[in-house]
Amino acid sequence: MLFAERRAFNLQLKLSSSTRTTINPFSLLKHCSSFTAITTHQVNCEEQHKEHTLNSILHYISLTMSTDLNDYKIIKEGEAEILMHAKNEVFYNKTQVNNRDISIAVLREFISRRKQEHEATLSKRKKGTQKVSENESVKEEAEEVPCETTSEDDKTNAKCEVEGNTSPEELEPSSTIKGSDKIAEECSTAGEQTDLTEGKGQVELKPARVLEALSASGLRSLRYAREVEGIGQVVALDNDIVSVEACRRNIKFNGSVAISKVESHHVDARVYMLTHPKEFDVVDLDPYGSPSVFLDSAVQSVADGGILMCTATDMAVLCGGNGEVCYSKYGSYPLRGKYCHEMALRILLASIESHANRYKRYIVPVLSVQMDFYVRVFVRIYSSASAMKNTPLKLSYVYQCTGCDSFHLQPIGRTISKNTSVRYLPGYGPVVPQDCSDCGKKFVMGGPIWSAPIHDQDWVGSILADVKSMKNRYPAYDRISAVLTTVSEELPDVPLFLSLHNLCATLKCTSPSAVMFRSAVINAGYRISGTHVNPLGLKSDAPMDVIWDIMRCWVKNHPVKAQPEDQPGSVILAKEPVLQANFARAISSLSKAQAKKVVRFLPNPERHWGPKLRAGRQITSKHVSLLGPAAVNGALNHEDDEDPKSKKPKTDNDITS
Repeated sequence: MLFAERRAFNLQLKLSSSTRTTINPFSLLKHCSSFTAITTHQVNCEEQHKEHTLNSILHYISLTMSTDLNDYKIIKEGEAEILMHAKNEVFYNKTQVNNRDISIAVLREFISRRKQEHEATLSKRKKGTQKVSENESVKEEAEEVPCETTSEDDKTNAKCEVEGNTSPEELEPSSTIKGSDKIAEECSTAGEQTDLTEGKGQVELKPARVLEALSASGLRSLRYAREVEGIGQVVALDNDIVSVEACRRNIKFNGSVAISKVESHHVDARVYMLTHPKEFDVVDLDPYGSPSVFLDSAVQSVADGGILMCTATDMAVLCGGNGEVCYSKYGSYPLRGKYCHEMALRILLASIESHANRYKRYIVPVLSVQMDFYVRVFVRIYSSASAMKNTPLKLSYVYQCTGCDSFHLQPIGRTISKNTSVRYLPGYGPVVPQDCSDCGKKFVMGGPIWSAPIHDQDWVGSILADVKSMKNRYPAYDRISAVLTTVSEELPDVPLFLSLHNLCATLKCTSPSAVMFRSAVINAGYRISGTHVNPLGLKSDAPMDVIWDIMRCWVKNHPVKAQPEDQPGSVILAKEPVLQANFARAISSLSKAQAKKVVRFLPNPERHWGPKLRAGRQITSKHVSLLGPAAVNGALNHEDDEDPKSKKPKTDNDITS
């Protein structure tokens, strides 16, 4: 009992101290501050008003929460703290700490690169302005016009012209003020307030604006505002009024920094993004399920050169469990191969590109990861009608054999270059015969998928270095550093991957070590790497006939039992290998991380690590496998204490059944 009272008191004290800046009840203090000297009477006045303010805040909090403070618990993640109710009113998922940490790391890198790009643009513009000024001065000397009376006006006009030709995104990417009004205002006062000395009269880069389309408790927005430097404003949206109230409560709970940067709105995110085109430098989509209904409005809301961060948790759909549903949502048909999780990433990227193309925009992926139970992509969005024509070159269909799981990619489009012109044509096909040339079985077709690189290795290297330099600021440092390390080793231009164990299962043979198989591929003159999606996955640019030749050579040294002749493995082994594999240890058969024994794949930190219950749903005994017996017992006992008459008491047998 004493512990509960102490906890409630501490919570009230923290809430009161964090919300004083918002209510601002020190009205008499403003009158007192007009005097030059503070008297004893004024000090007493200030203390009385502080006490009155504290009582007012506590009364306000009790009315807002409408329940006992003991029903709330404080959850701290990074530098943000939120209040969560025990009744699962607002969705919070502890597992998503990995998602939020890697998003913060990417956001820091984006803000840094955004600043560098802006400085490079200003440098080019400055050089162009200097050349124009030199040409004008030479022309003026030839015409014998006095320089003192005209040079200043010409320079001022040149400055206004440069600003007038600047795109609204570069002038004011995060402001709601119209670009034309600001240009007119600056040009009207250019002669009085600015000069052309170095470092003055330049277009200022505004702080980045962030939109979180589905904020729930607001934890992600609060972490962005408190942990990422260079963030100007964070707009948190939600269509659930309970979530919006919780988000606003958490904003006040996190103090003045959060109050000044984060704002919460009760609105449909799709409508809000459609009515705010190209206004946000960062748009974050992290829905409970599929993001497909938000993609069309999201690609319109991102400013040119901005970044879209998107999560999809409907992995059963994306990985082939319901292919027809995936096609209706994302416009691609999935295949159930060992590479299905990477294919899910590429289906999501292809869908985002499709939505962007409708508005003469295109995407450039900087990082795409599959973690835990979801996929997460980070793409930059640009506007260009000419660059948009390259989209068919980035998409491919996938042919997968039903017998040996061999896969082949068929690009949708191709180009022909003649002199300085480029002609776009449909891709050649089919890339495979009617029957598989290796095992004789049929092919199934999936896609289209994004077959261009899904990572920017320069970005990945910079993000990983930044994460390692401030490891104490990432609660999930071990997990995200392991994922980024593995991503940095992937072959960027090789779509999908092979599974060594799957190859051996087809042939019914023992498996060679990964080092031996890698060495054989490298000795044959091809590249090979791991993948962050699967510890047993191998990416290689070697064609499938080379892969099967290596496995035939392996089986010759490690014979297998005779199998029926119609089995895919028997058909493959019946052919003699064209390539004689060399399994001698290759120097680059181990990556740098493997050579240094850096951990790349970590186990889940605890049992029942996965997607939690959707907000608003009642916790019952059937959720034991999802939440764990301890969490379910605690929730059910809490409900029994609140209303023992209206609900049947839960027994241990009911819970464990």
